[in-house]
Amino acid sequence: VVTADGRFITASANEHPELFWGVRGGGGNFGVTTSFEYRLHRVGPVLAGLVLHPFEAAKDLLRFYRGFTATEPDELATYAVLTSSPDGIPIAALAACYNGVLENGDGALRPLRAFGSPLADGIAPMTYTAAQSMLDASYPFGLHSYWKSNFLKELSDSAIDIMIAYCANRPTPLCHMAIEELGGAVSRRRLEETAFSHRDARYSLLIFGMCTVAAEVEPCTRWAREFWAAMQPFSSSGVYVNYLGQEAEEGVDRILAAYGPEKYERLVALKNTYDPTNVFRFNQNIRPMR
Repeated sequence: VVTADGRFITASANEHPELFWGVRGGGGNFGVTTSFEYRLHRVGPVLAGLVLHPFEAAKDLLRFYRGFTATEPDELATYAVLTSSPDGIPIAALAACYNGVLENGDGALRPLRAFGSPLADGIAPMTYTAAQSMLDASYPFGLHSYWKSNFLKELSDSAIDIMIAYCANRPTPLCHMAIEELGGAVSRRRLEETAFSHRDARYSLLIFGMCTVAAEVEPCTRWAREFWAAMQPFSSSGVYVNYLGQEAEEGVDRILAAYGPEKYERLVALKNTYDPTNVFRFNQNIRPMR
């Protein structure tokens, strides 16, 4: 890590361990990381893809998703999405990736693939890199994009009704929402182990106000903000820091919500040590104590 004063240091469990703790969740607030050492895990092939449903099935699909994610194994990750097809028709979709013994994947995914009357089922064996890039075409370079996000306390019927109501009245076909499933191994790491918090969160809600022309930015942004506000009764106070904009947009309270008060205080102490003049501030900024 290159620090604000030009030092070139190693952060690890044995060298500068407090900085090592902080960069795992605190991001680029303390320096520029120029190299990483990873512990790799062999992955793939995986069983992955999208199952598409008509938008009219969205309520039943999200209710199914709620029950399905309560019992699925660690090897399976799934997202629920209310979006549009490439030709602009509203659809509901489930995205899945099974990273385990491939022969067991069919059984794990069978309930998801058998639910309802899908318009299309694209789940198939593929490389992990192919699974990671299968949604890239939906986010081409040059789009105007405004995000809002929070962790969800629950995926209740009332929350589902609000999601469907807003996604039935999107200002552009590119506006959409996604529910990311959490839990599993993420929830079993010790909370104090890294600066990342909210390991008990079950779902993360993402709202995307997206369009291709500048004239649509204002209604897309307003839609995302109003949708997010309507979901606050079902949201926790926490948010994933990577889904926040800069402090000037989000405000200090939203940055604090990403870490919680105890961890934020610890991160401020790190900031005072490694970047007391706040050189690294064009981010989800942790301010030094002045």
